[in-house]
Amino acid sequence: MRYLPLTPAERADMLGVSGVASVDALFEDVPAAARLPGTVPGLPMHASEMAVERHMAALAAKNVAAGAAPFFLGAGAYRHHIPASVDHLIQRGEFLTAYTPYQPEIAQGTLQVLFEFQTQVARLLGTDVANASMYDGSTACWEAIAMAGRVTRRNKAVLSGGLHPHYTATASTMARFTGDALNVLAPELSATPDDATVIAAIDGETSCVVVQYPDVLGRIPDLAAIAEAAQVKGALLIAIVTEPVALGLIEAPGNLGADIVVGEGQSIGVGLQFGGPYLGLFGCKEKFVRQMPGRLCGQTVDAEGRRGFVLTLSTREQHIRREKATSNICTNAGLCALAFSIHMTLLGGEGLAKLARLSHQAARRTADALCVIPGVSVLNKAYVNEFTVLLPRSARDVVRDLADRGVLGGVSLARLYPGEVALQNALLVCTSEMTTDQDITALSSALSEVLEGVAA
Repeated sequence: MRYLPLTPAERADMLGVSGVASVDALFEDVPAAARLPGTVPGLPMHASEMAVERHMAALAAKNVAAGAAPFFLGAGAYRHHIPASVDHLIQRGEFLTAYTPYQPEIAQGTLQVLFEFQTQVARLLGTDVANASMYDGSTACWEAIAMAGRVTRRNKAVLSGGLHPHYTATASTMARFTGDALNVLAPELSATPDDATVIAAIDGETSCVVVQYPDVLGRIPDLAAIAEAAQVKGALLIAIVTEPVALGLIEAPGNLGADIVVGEGQSIGVGLQFGGPYLGLFGCKEKFVRQMPGRLCGQTVDAEGRRGFVLTLSTREQHIRREKATSNICTNAGLCALAFSIHMTLLGGEGLAKLARLSHQAARRTADALCVIPGVSVLNKAYVNEFTVLLPRSARDVVRDLADRGVLGGVSLARLYPGEVALQNALLVCTSEMTTDQDITALSSALSEVLEGVAA
């Protein structure tokens, strides 16, 4: 049965108020070429619920689930083991049904969770303070750029060529409406990051320089040198971390001089989830806290001296006048933040370090196995659990051929950079503690078969 909630008379009344003659007139701003005339071709007008379920199940069966094959995908979304207790705890009623506390002091449990989350994030990122989460890593990246503009009163940002192109695209989209100028550096297919090019791009008009750590090719830039160069020019360094597990093995960006550190928290507690919802991490130096977007929970004591929690800083437009708001992205991904915090609590500092070491060891074993294949080489001189492999043929074709053999072998850089011809044969390979020796053997065997005779 079709669901038609409005009568013809009601629709006519609304069109009259809108001042248009028909519903079609409401879409006149959409180009005619983009409109679909009539119904969707091949789609029946109706079907039974059981028939629809069978059809959708058949379509879903064409996908290869992350846990159903050797898995080497990364590029901003990472597969780590998540203890069953994480899912159990976030589904408790007091967490699952809790919403943004508009009378925050009443929601002591929610505030305490966010306070603990902030503490964990600040320690992980090496910053003085962290907020109560953002929507995701890419939008948090833009929020950091906007924040740097408020702090420095400049509107020019330098974006490293090693920044994930999806983060660059998000920033470019937002900058169209704010008038900010983005100097996006070209990606370089080199064994080490071209830090000198990034430093040379910083001038007296630069508000911030944005550097991913490790970068999109898995390389590790020298944040300390870039931070020093930015400081000389009066600019801020924004460090982007898409794989927070890596910080269990390498120094935190805040400890290397980064003024603002932004991260994607998905790999800790959240899972792949078909691309979302994810979790934005955001930390900065204490002196910039009033320009930080989002919310900040604090600890205090009540009138009787008992420990309590409050919403210390709330600068979103939900809470204050729009012209004074530091952000209009109102989703703080609270349940994902809870999952992150529970998983991080279960790991602890030693557990996170061990997780990073296991992921790195799997990456080294994988790189060693791939290097012996004729025509294959590893680009990186240093990496944590993600590295770039150079192939003798198109990486996009290789990825498809590997998938046909039941191996999810990595992410083609041509998919991330479709216009960069120099990157067409580069494959981004990622491992984790879940990568087994059998997975590595399956990848190397399948890749050898796919490339057989090509290098010669």
